[in-house]
Amino acid sequence: MLYSTASDWNAAAHKNVALFGMSGLGKTYLSNMLSGGGAWFHYSVDYRIGTHYIPSNVTFDDLSPLSSYLGKPGDPDKGGIPFEEYINRQRQHRAAEIAALKDTAQFISKAQGSCAHFICDTSGSICEVVDPNDPQDPVLTALSTAVLPVWIRGDGNHTEELVRRFAAAPKPMYFNEEFLRNKWAQYLSMRGITGTEVDPDDFILWGYREQLAHRLPLYAAIAQNWGVTIEADEVTQIRDATDFTALIAKAIERKT
Repeated sequence: MLYSTASDWNAAAHKNVALFGMSGLGKTYLSNMLSGGGAWFHYSVDYRIGTHYIPSNVTFDDLSPLSSYLGKPGDPDKGGIPFEEYINRQRQHRAAEIAALKDTAQFISKAQGSCAHFICDTSGSICEVVDPNDPQDPVLTALSTAVLPVWIRGDGNHTEELVRRFAAAPKPMYFNEEFLRNKWAQYLSMRGITGTEVDPDDFILWGYREQLAHRLPLYAAIAQNWGVTIEADEVTQIRDATDFTALIAKAIERKT
């Protein structure tokens, strides 16, 4: 890890972290809170993804054009797009996400001229574009040499709240292609319908629920092999940069 001990972390002149986990558990909340104090630079991977491959109307505070571009597969009369076009846009997202993650070190170099510390607010789909059990995974290798990966772990009590939030305001969502094709076939079989008969909103919400369970062991492996873990309930107790710094030190102590 970039910081081998809590003492190393506390003594570091430049504290660089990457928060990962499901959207809705506090990554952007912490990033905005820390950057608001002026000492931390907030690097949004979702925003960087958007600037890679969609029109310039995506903004740092409004990622809805990214969600709109990714779309939802299914019945065109209900706003759906053909499944293979959805796959094509997912592939674009994958390439952009990998590039954005690999750009982290470059942005740290730029940021240190104005901010002492750096927080990378990753996409919830980071676990879909890496192999956390490969010690030479190119994305995680590049990321972990520049930042300390920090998993914000939720529990069963958070699941329904995450689903509710997603249903109310869907965020950009990337599925691993093999997982997506399997789930699409499963959904069609389960409903007894063809692709053009799929209700896009129903599929995407069902797929999100399926994805929650799919991603948990992947996040856990990233934390185990490359970083540390903090709890979502601990995040709610953080009020300022001092609290955050103390919590990361605690997480490193728990790991080591």
